[in-house]
Amino acid sequence: MKEPERIKEQYATGAESWSGRQYADAAAYLSHRAELVASLGPLLEPGDRVLDLACGDGALASFLPAFTYLGIDASPEMVDEARRHGVDAQLGDLNDFAPAEPVAATCVFRAIYYARDRTAFFRHAAAYTERKLVFDLNPRQYRVEDIRADLRAAGFARLELRPFFVPQTVALPRAAVAALRAAERSGPAARLALRYRFTYVCAAHCP
Repeated sequence: MKEPERIKEQYATGAESWSGRQYADAAAYLSHRAELVASLGPLLEPGDRVLDLACGDGALASFLPAFTYLGIDASPEMVDEARRHGVDAQLGDLNDFAPAEPVAATCVFRAIYYARDRTAFFRHAAAYTERKLVFDLNPRQYRVEDIRADLRAAGFARLELRPFFVPQTVALPRAAVAALRAAERSGPAARLALRYRFTYVCAAHCP
Protein backbone atom coordinates (compact mmCIF):
# COMPACT_ATOMS: atom_id res chain seq x y z
CA MET A 1 0.00 0.00 0.00
CA LYS A 2 1.39 3.41 -0.99
CA GLU A 3 2.00 5.98 1.75
CA PRO A 4 -0.93 8.34 0.89
CA GLU A 5 -3.28 5.36 0.73
CA ARG A 6 -1.96 4.04 4.06
CA ILE A 7 -2.53 7.40 5.73
CA LYS A 8 -6.03 7.67 4.28
CA GLU A 9 -6.86 4.20 5.57
CA GLN A 10 -5.43 5.06 8.99
CA TYR A 11 -7.71 8.08 9.32
CA ALA A 12 -10.72 6.23 7.93
CA THR A 13 -10.48 3.35 10.39
CA GLY A 14 -9.39 5.47 13.35
CA ALA A 15 -11.84 8.36 13.16
CA GLU A 16 -14.02 7.19 16.02
CA SER A 17 -12.67 8.55 19.32
CA TRP A 18 -9.61 9.85 17.46
CA SER A 19 -8.65 12.59 19.92
CA GLY A 20 -9.22 10.34 22.90
CA ARG A 21 -6.60 7.97 21.53
CA GLN A 22 -4.20 10.56 20.14
CA TYR A 23 -3.87 12.60 23.33
CA ALA A 24 -3.15 11.15 26.75
CA ASP A 25 -4.74 14.25 28.30
CA ALA A 26 -6.79 15.82 25.53
CA ALA A 27 -8.16 18.60 27.74
CA ALA A 28 -4.70 19.81 28.84
CA TYR A 29 -3.26 19.58 25.34
CA LEU A 30 -6.13 21.05 23.33
CA SER A 31 -7.02 23.79 25.81
CA HIS A 32 -3.45 25.09 25.67
CA ARG A 33 -3.47 24.89 21.89
CA ALA A 34 -6.76 26.81 21.79
CA GLU A 35 -5.38 29.43 24.16
CA LEU A 36 -2.51 30.10 21.77
CA VAL A 37 -4.85 30.23 18.76
CA ALA A 38 -6.63 33.06 20.53
CA SER A 39 -3.69 34.90 22.09
CA LEU A 40 -0.48 34.37 20.10
CA GLY A 41 0.02 37.19 17.65
CA PRO A 42 -2.98 39.51 17.07
CA LEU A 43 -5.69 38.78 19.62
CA LEU A 44 -8.95 37.21 18.55
CA GLU A 45 -12.21 38.71 19.68
CA PRO A 46 -15.45 36.91 20.63
CA GLY A 47 -17.40 35.98 17.53
CA ASP A 48 -14.36 35.90 15.24
CA ARG A 49 -14.34 33.16 12.62
CA VAL A 50 -11.70 30.44 13.05
CA LEU A 51 -10.93 27.97 10.27
CA ASP A 52 -9.29 24.72 11.41
CA LEU A 53 -7.64 22.93 8.48
CA ALA A 54 -7.01 19.18 8.87
CA CYS A 55 -9.30 19.36 11.88
CA GLY A 56 -9.60 15.61 12.45
CA ASP A 57 -12.61 14.94 14.65
CA GLY A 58 -12.95 18.65 15.46
CA ALA A 59 -12.09 18.25 19.14
CA LEU A 60 -10.44 21.69 19.19
CA ALA A 61 -13.82 23.32 18.63
CA SER A 62 -15.01 22.71 22.20
CA PHE A 63 -12.04 24.71 23.49
CA LEU A 64 -12.83 27.72 21.29
CA PRO A 65 -16.43 28.41 22.40
CA ALA A 66 -16.15 32.18 22.01
CA PHE A 67 -15.49 31.92 18.29
CA THR A 68 -17.30 30.74 15.17
CA TYR A 69 -15.50 27.53 14.31
CA LEU A 70 -15.34 25.72 10.97
CA GLY A 71 -13.36 22.50 10.63
CA ILE A 72 -12.08 21.11 7.33
CA ASP A 73 -10.66 17.64 6.82
CA ALA A 74 -9.84 15.49 3.81
CA SER A 75 -11.18 12.35 5.48
CA PRO A 76 -14.96 11.82 5.13
CA GLU A 77 -14.86 9.64 8.23
CA MET A 78 -13.25 12.40 10.28
CA VAL A 79 -15.80 14.92 9.03
CA ASP A 80 -18.61 12.56 9.99
CA GLU A 81 -17.08 12.07 13.44
CA ALA A 82 -16.78 15.82 13.96
CA ARG A 83 -20.38 16.37 12.91
CA ARG A 84 -21.50 13.58 15.22
CA HIS A 85 -20.16 15.71 18.06
CA GLY A 86 -21.98 18.81 16.85
CA VAL A 87 -18.98 20.44 15.15
CA ASP A 88 -19.44 22.47 11.97
CA ALA A 89 -17.16 20.49 9.64
CA GLN A 90 -16.78 20.15 5.87
CA LEU A 91 -14.85 17.89 3.55
CA GLY A 92 -11.85 19.56 1.91
CA ASP A 93 -8.13 19.49 1.24
CA LEU A 94 -6.05 22.16 2.96
CA ASN A 95 -4.19 22.84 -0.31
CA ASP A 96 -7.35 23.85 -2.17
CA PHE A 97 -10.11 24.73 0.27
CA ALA A 98 -11.23 28.34 0.57
CA PRO A 99 -14.06 29.43 2.89
CA ALA A 100 -17.11 31.20 1.54
CA GLU A 101 -16.07 34.34 3.43
CA PRO A 102 -12.79 35.47 5.04
CA VAL A 103 -11.83 34.23 8.49
CA ALA A 104 -10.01 36.02 11.29
CA ALA A 105 -7.68 33.10 11.91
CA THR A 106 -6.70 29.92 10.13
CA CYS A 107 -5.05 27.14 12.10
CA VAL A 108 -3.26 24.03 10.90
CA PHE A 109 -2.03 21.57 13.51
CA ARG A 110 0.00 18.42 12.92
CA ALA A 111 -0.59 18.87 9.19
CA ILE A 112 1.67 21.51 7.67
CA TYR A 113 3.62 18.70 6.00
CA TYR A 114 0.53 17.90 3.91
CA ALA A 115 1.06 21.09 1.93
CA ARG A 116 2.09 20.12 -1.61
CA ASP A 117 3.98 23.41 -1.97
CA ARG A 118 4.51 25.22 1.31
CA THR A 119 4.81 28.74 -0.08
CA ALA A 120 1.79 28.21 -2.33
CA PHE A 121 -0.21 26.97 0.65
CA PHE A 122 0.79 29.99 2.76
CA ARG A 123 -0.17 32.31 -0.12
CA HIS A 124 -3.51 30.52 -0.54
CA ALA A 125 -4.27 30.83 3.19
CA ALA A 126 -3.25 34.50 3.20
CA ALA A 127 -5.93 35.22 0.60
CA TYR A 128 -8.77 34.40 3.00
CA THR A 129 -7.15 34.95 6.43
CA GLU A 130 -7.60 38.45 7.81
CA ARG A 131 -5.60 38.36 11.04
CA LYS A 132 -3.27 35.37 11.46
CA LEU A 133 -2.25 31.88 10.42
CA VAL A 134 -1.50 29.62 13.40
CA PHE A 135 0.33 26.31 13.04
CA ASP A 136 2.73 24.01 14.85
CA LEU A 137 6.30 23.43 13.74
CA ASN A 138 8.90 20.83 14.61
CA PRO A 139 12.21 22.78 14.46
CA ARG A 140 14.17 19.57 14.08
CA GLN A 141 12.25 18.80 10.89
CA TYR A 142 11.95 22.32 9.43
CA ARG A 143 14.32 25.26 9.77
CA VAL A 144 12.55 28.27 11.25
CA GLU A 145 14.48 30.52 8.85
CA ASP A 146 13.08 28.61 5.86
CA ILE A 147 9.52 28.82 7.19
CA ARG A 148 9.94 32.53 7.84
CA ALA A 149 11.16 33.11 4.29
CA ASP A 150 8.22 31.17 2.83
CA LEU A 151 5.77 33.15 4.92
CA ARG A 152 7.26 36.46 3.83
CA ALA A 153 7.02 35.37 0.20
CA ALA A 154 3.33 34.64 0.81
CA GLY A 155 2.67 38.05 2.37
CA PHE A 156 2.98 37.27 6.09
CA ALA A 157 5.52 39.83 7.25
CA ARG A 158 5.71 38.76 10.90
CA LEU A 159 6.15 35.42 12.65
CA GLU A 160 5.73 34.93 16.39
CA LEU A 161 6.89 31.70 18.01
CA ARG A 162 5.90 30.07 21.28
CA PRO A 163 7.44 26.80 22.51
CA PHE A 164 4.74 24.22 23.23
CA PHE A 165 5.73 21.80 25.98
CA VAL A 166 2.45 20.13 27.00
CA PRO A 167 3.00 16.47 26.03
CA GLN A 168 0.73 14.67 23.59
CA THR A 169 1.21 11.07 24.69
CA VAL A 170 1.78 11.39 28.45
CA ALA A 171 -0.78 12.52 31.02
CA LEU A 172 0.85 14.57 33.78
CA PRO A 173 -0.38 15.98 37.09
CA ARG A 174 -1.73 19.52 36.88
CA ALA A 175 1.28 20.91 38.72
CA ALA A 176 3.63 19.35 36.17
CA VAL A 177 1.59 20.73 33.26
CA ALA A 178 1.65 24.18 34.85
CA ALA A 179 5.44 23.94 35.25
CA LEU A 180 5.88 22.97 31.61
CA ARG A 181 3.71 25.85 30.48
CA ALA A 182 5.79 28.22 32.57
CA ALA A 183 8.97 26.73 31.07
CA GLU A 184 7.73 27.68 27.59
CA ARG A 185 8.59 31.28 28.50
CA SER A 186 12.09 30.49 29.76
CA GLY A 187 13.86 31.92 26.72
CA PRO A 188 17.24 30.29 26.08
CA ALA A 189 16.38 27.23 28.17
CA ALA A 190 13.22 26.66 26.14
CA ARG A 191 15.09 27.02 22.86
CA LEU A 192 17.67 24.52 24.10
CA ALA A 193 14.92 22.00 24.91
CA LEU A 194 13.56 22.42 21.39
CA ARG A 195 16.76 21.03 19.97
CA TYR A 196 15.76 17.65 21.36
CA ARG A 197 11.96 17.54 21.53
CA PHE A 198 8.73 19.55 21.64
CA THR A 199 7.41 21.96 19.01
CA TYR A 200 6.69 25.60 18.37
CA VAL A 201 3.26 27.10 17.88
CA CYS A 202 3.61 29.82 15.25
CA ALA A 203 1.44 32.82 14.48
CA ALA A 204 2.09 34.43 11.10
CA HIS A 205 0.53 37.82 10.38
CA CYS A 206 1.02 41.22 8.88
CA PRO A 207 1.98 44.29 10.98
